[in-house]
Amino acid sequence: MAVFTFKGGVHPFDGKDISKTKPIVDFIPKGEMVFPVSQHIGAPAEPVVEVGDRVKAGTLIAKAGGFVSSNIYSSCSGTVKAIEPRQVVMGNMVKSIIIENDGLYEAEEPWDVKPYEELTPEEIKELVLRAGVVGMGGATFPTHVKLAPKDPDKIDYIIVNGAECEPYLTSDYRRLMERPEKVILGLKIVLRIFPNAKGVIAVEDNKKDAIAKLRELVKNEPRISVCQLKTKYPQGSERHLIYAVTKRQINSSLLPADAGCIVDNVDTIYSIQRAVVDGKPLMHRIVTVTGDAIKDPRNFRVPIGTNMMDLVEAAGGFVQEPEKIIVGGPMMGNPVYHLNLPIMKGTSAITCFKTDEVAKAKKHETHCISCGKCIDVCPSRLIPTKLADCSATRDLETFNKFNGVECVECGSCSFICPAKRNLAQSIKTMRKEALAARRK
Repeated sequence: MAVFTFKGGVHPFDGKDISKTKPIVDFIPKGEMVFPVSQHIGAPAEPVVEVGDRVKAGTLIAKAGGFVSSNIYSSCSGTVKAIEPRQVVMGNMVKSIIIENDGLYEAEEPWDVKPYEELTPEEIKELVLRAGVVGMGGATFPTHVKLAPKDPDKIDYIIVNGAECEPYLTSDYRRLMERPEKVILGLKIVLRIFPNAKGVIAVEDNKKDAIAKLRELVKNEPRISVCQLKTKYPQGSERHLIYAVTKRQINSSLLPADAGCIVDNVDTIYSIQRAVVDGKPLMHRIVTVTGDAIKDPRNFRVPIGTNMMDLVEAAGGFVQEPEKIIVGGPMMGNPVYHLNLPIMKGTSAITCFKTDEVAKAKKHETHCISCGKCIDVCPSRLIPTKLADCSATRDLETFNKFNGVECVECGSCSFICPAKRNLAQSIKTMRKEALAARRK
């Protein structure tokens, strides 16, 4: 059986075994729920409730603030107690709607929906917009925008990203194992928008049971196939996933649609079918709580707005106080100093480690030894050492000459570097300056 991949990449310890066999369990939070109005790329949503208002699970509390924006819904019933800045994962303070959860979880009635086969492409996109669906693999790009390329007839592939190449994360895997038919239904709904496209569900080959289950379910679906990917990081990177599946290439100046592709995460596709078939907005997501500092690693179905520390306690709490806490996975997640933070649409995992391996490695950093390993593993075929040197000297001209903006910030170079240089962070810092200069 063919296995599809790309050039470069690394093979970190995947850590998935500690949570992959644990079925998804519902987490029912109590007390205060926090809903930042910026849970997506683009303009912040605009609050449509006021302090003192009573809401239900499924009440619209913030409306999209523009075309590239997203609606936000309450995931509980209760009373709006404040609209004020609260800290989010990136460390900044974001205007947030604070709801005192009454624990009753009274719900709004589902929307009236027609059978999806009777819906026009525009009606499907309108439901996705209404539901507040965004990319749930971490990018949080509003999905209704992604489903509206300039020329729908030129879209050849709808790729469902089930690679889940980030170590320790198993939320997408559990979704594929427990609700594969719903993911397939979501893909069939998206295919109605693009009459010339084929659907591809792309899964790494360390999930052979999920691949087998999906292939059995799509064997009579002429427009849908399952692509087995080589297990390698960053296989789930949008750019490299497109290349692995189609052999088409894009760069930082192009969108996937320019290569005839649309890529959506597993949970995003699941949320599309929830909106179109069940008439329900995005209010929950699957979160992996994992790492060697967690007593009982597992996957939870979590109402958005839940406090992260409450979720960790539901996983048994800490075996010992962790030295490193990451929201997301260890390769591209965001390190945080505390967990008094809300679960948002893009929160895929809370990963807690007894030891901060990055800090330990930093103590042993040396000068570059010119081994070339970072060049070998770079999936974008760049020269990370050169780009890091450009960052150190603030040499934007040379950084651009060596295509620094094409870095996907995967961290493979830092991972493989025997000199323990923090190449990825240096390049990421300079890349931000380069992209800002390009926009000007």
